[in-house]
Amino acid sequence: MAHSILTDVCEGVADCVDACPVACIKPGSGANRKGTSFYWIEFDTCIDCGICLQVCPVEGAIVPEERPAEQRRS
Repeated sequence: MAHSILTDVCEGVADCVDACPVACIKPGSGANRKGTSFYWIEFDTCIDCGICLQVCPVEGAIVPEERPAEQRRS
């Protein structure tokens, strides 16, 4: 099962983007409700390695399950 980036928790730090071994983390368009940029995870590409969870400095921004309702692209 893939991980999810909770759009309205993400602060656009992007440490996860460089750390992802399969490049499944993509930038969202626009800003989240906090006014910051955000990222999202392609569920079909994610290999559930957990590296993004380890490197993200924003507590609770990435969760170890698919939550499509809380992760948006735009």
